[in-house]
Amino acid sequence: MSGTRARTPRRLRAPDAASLDRLLDAGAGTIRQLTLAPELAGGTAAIGRLRAAGVAVAIGHTDADETTAAAAFDAGATILTHAFNTMRGIHHRAPGPVVAALNDERVTLEVIADGTHVHPDVIRLLTARAPGRVALITDAMAAAGAADGHYTLGGLTVSVVGGRARLAGDGAIAGSTLTQDAAVRLMVQECGMPLPDAVAAATIVPARAIGVSDRFGSLRPESAADAVLLDDGLGVRRVWVDGRPV
Repeated sequence: MSGTRARTPRRLRAPDAASLDRLLDAGAGTIRQLTLAPELAGGTAAIGRLRAAGVAVAIGHTDADETTAAAAFDAGATILTHAFNTMRGIHHRAPGPVVAALNDERVTLEVIADGTHVHPDVIRLLTARAPGRVALITDAMAAAGAADGHYTLGGLTVSVVGGRARLAGDGAIAGSTLTQDAAVRLMVQECGMPLPDAVAAATIVPARAIGVSDRFGSLRPESAADAVLLDDGLGVRRVWVDGRPV
């Protein structure tokens, strides 16, 4: 569906059993999350196969309606990939997958909080309706942390102007240049989210969504020794990886 606009069509795969087995075998237990379009043939069966392999299943890049999305969640999908983007929006007679996710307490909703992919007022609606279930993601491509210019995403040419990444030609959004510190700032400064909740949305909520909250998302023994120090303006001051300053 519309998700192919910033993807190379020949690299897309249907969620058939053979493709899944090949992917899982290659991943050798390292795959944490996979996004699929549940309306495709084999989509529901794929959710069960992936869950049995310990993979958190997300739905996204999809033309699913509310009923199909809800069925996917009942089948074991627990994440909505970057809410509102490359999926049906909320229509007053056709609620779509976002509403299905909002209505299901088992589901975590990913949000690209850059002010371009989703308006801050809409993000505010999501966090009010699904407190503790919104996870900040960047969906960042190669231009993150780099200058404006021309880049490649999956074989497609992307132009970055003013930090916004769009496909050369039709201008479709092509990922982002967002970093998580900027996402936290937007949540606090433009969406009015309390700082502890914004930090949780960038750390413990996504860690919990993919089943690694025992190692990531908190500062305690046995957790990953990765940390970021922010100043009063929520700008990055220091970073530690594996306990070492970088």
